[in-house]
Amino acid sequence: MTIVEIILLAVALAMDCFTVSVVSGIVMQRRVWPVILQMSVLFGVFQALMPLIGWALTAQFASHIEAYDHWIAFALLLFLGLKMVRDAFLPDNQQMFDPTKLKTQLTLAVATSIDALTVGISMSMIGYDEMGKLLFPLTVIGVTSLLFGIAGHLLGISFGRVVSRRVKPGLLGGVLLVIIGIKVLLTHLC
Repeated sequence: MTIVEIILLAVALAMDCFTVSVVSGIVMQRRVWPVILQMSVLFGVFQALMPLIGWALTAQFASHIEAYDHWIAFALLLFLGLKMVRDAFLPDNQQMFDPTKLKTQLTLAVATSIDALTVGISMSMIGYDEMGKLLFPLTVIGVTSLLFGIAGHLLGISFGRVVSRRVKPGLLGGVLLVIIGIKVLLTHLC
């Protein structure tokens, strides 16, 4: 793959991270840099790690991973999205979705990076036969996802301040997560 192709692939993989970060920013409505950086780093790490795992497991599990990865991502995003929608109608002290919690961040990082497993499988089939050859593409993927995560949070925070005057941020965020989940599923089924 050329550098341009690697960058385009990294941007494509980072789009779900960006969207989920926007949702988290809408819910948070303020800049909490440790949370923004932690979630963005998790996105970058998982987006870089999943292709490596897919590449490493290609020979044994490729057909199993490709058959179910989109269903797992869909289920996780649907679960979190519906939870956020439900929480939007609860009093603030009873709401469960909290993007500042590590458990939520890890779930989102896994959900948004599962499709990257298939990227690793594809890389093994197009000539990336040594781990050393993967270093550059995985670094670009990870850094791009990290930067998109930060940008998404900042955009979501700005957007969330405006939106929260008209609609509950958790409701909007939940609907967006469900839409992302449906998009992941339809992309793989069609």
